[in-house]
Amino acid sequence: MKKLILIILCVLFFFGCQSTSVKNNAPQESGGQDFAASRPPVVDRDELTVVFSTHDIELDFRKSYLASEAQLFTGIYEGLFTYHPFTLEPVMAAAEKWELSEDKKQWTFTLRRNMHFWNGDPVRAQDFRAAWISLLEPKRESPYSSLFDIIEGARDYRNGVLKNPEKVGILASDDRTLVVKLNSPASFFPAMLCHHSFSPIHPSMVNNDDWSKAPPVSNGPFRIDSINAERIVLLKNEQYWDSRRVALNKIIIKYTETGEDASYLWNSGEARWIAGNVSIEALTDRSGIQLNVMFATHYYYIRSEEKPWSDYRVRRAMALVLPWEEIRGSHYLPAKTLIFPITGYPEVKGITETDYEEAEKLMAQAGYAGGAGMPELVIRLTPSPDAANIGRIMATAWKEKLGLNVRVEVIPYERYFQSMKESGYIIGSSTWIGDFADPYTFLQMWRRDSNLNDARYNDDDYEALIEKSMTEEGDVRLATLADAEKLLLERGTVLPISYSPALNIVDTNELDGWYPNALDIHPFKFLSFKSFRTLPGVAMAAPVKND
Repeated sequence: MKKLILIILCVLFFFGCQSTSVKNNAPQESGGQDFAASRPPVVDRDELTVVFSTHDIELDFRKSYLASEAQLFTGIYEGLFTYHPFTLEPVMAAAEKWELSEDKKQWTFTLRRNMHFWNGDPVRAQDFRAAWISLLEPKRESPYSSLFDIIEGARDYRNGVLKNPEKVGILASDDRTLVVKLNSPASFFPAMLCHHSFSPIHPSMVNNDDWSKAPPVSNGPFRIDSINAERIVLLKNEQYWDSRRVALNKIIIKYTETGEDASYLWNSGEARWIAGNVSIEALTDRSGIQLNVMFATHYYYIRSEEKPWSDYRVRRAMALVLPWEEIRGSHYLPAKTLIFPITGYPEVKGITETDYEEAEKLMAQAGYAGGAGMPELVIRLTPSPDAANIGRIMATAWKEKLGLNVRVEVIPYERYFQSMKESGYIIGSSTWIGDFADPYTFLQMWRRDSNLNDARYNDDDYEALIEKSMTEEGDVRLATLADAEKLLLERGTVLPISYSPALNIVDTNELDGWYPNALDIHPFKFLSFKSFRTLPGVAMAAPVKND
């Protein structure tokens, strides 16, 4: 019941938070109209139009970072495994089979026969190896390169310690055999391989750093036919190894600037799935609302690269004086932990209550009693009302309770994520969506040399726990990962705010293969329109023939 109430509240939240402005060339629709009257029926059953929010698209998956790009990539790229559309369990894709060594550290994958890129060139094990090594090149600084750190030599190579790529544990013994050597056993490795960063790259593109000039030669179930600022058109890849099971012949991805634009495309019947910003109020039919909790968390963090912020006593004191109920009170899915509770993962207790006395003691122990000697604390925010409110609450608490000098700066959305990689601030925020259904996808971000470690967290105790988990399996491994998360929370590195719901507009009675899931990933390969069924007692007229 509690879960149901939260979902209902989330729906109400989204109803209230959508923009009400209407684009001049998009007629405003009034609510309450009959569905059949307001939306014409879909005619082309092998063509799907999807709506995303407008942004610059990065087709080179070595550089990509956004969740919407990850959805696009399910159509044009394919690695050894892909996500099951319902369970998110890894499903063999380019891999036909695999063998695991006795010590569980060497994986030998056999690729499927007759796999091709869309231009007809074969997909070989060498193309996987070249792509992965390319992504690890230090000069590239790929956002997801630290995911490869479980592979022997990968961390040292991407950090420039190891100069010879031949020393990295990725081997192509022949065209169909890819051997991957891990530092330690990792039972979750197939789940990780579902991520698009483990895809192959066509030989002509490995050394090309600009994929915007021509559609990439890809190996997925679809290929890019055309692309511009307003839309991407995907056509079925007839060279794809499993093309007979791909039902759609064409996918049109449209980019809209406002939620009203997206709603108009749904109301008109042109779009059958809204995956970006949408105005609930502008929808004439709301039966397609799909809302589910994601494996995602919105959080703030304290950068710990320099003193005094590198002292966890200071960070913990900062966390202990925050009024958590006030900060999280406006969120319908308040988060007390970084990782959303998933099946089998132990309960982790975060900092949820204020303790001014303990905070004062910690500051004194660190040598900063009453805030004396503390440098200016800069909070870097996005230009959103929620961020402004949280920033105000945090700044007030740290000024009044710890005597800190706090300054708030607001960065435009288009520059915010890049600014997180830069210096000049102490408090930042982010929303992280898990790349695969495992706690490691959140915890690997905080490793000292992770490319995703914007907090610059560097903790020997944390590193030891993550390394320990790599040698474990099952419940024992999850318990160790929970201890690592507990360390992040207790030492004031991460300040969780809320769990993130996923909102989509899609009629699952019409579109098959689309299921709500924790990653909000819906592989294009499995989508199809359901066969039309007449209502009971209604006869279908025979088609009229023109003689």
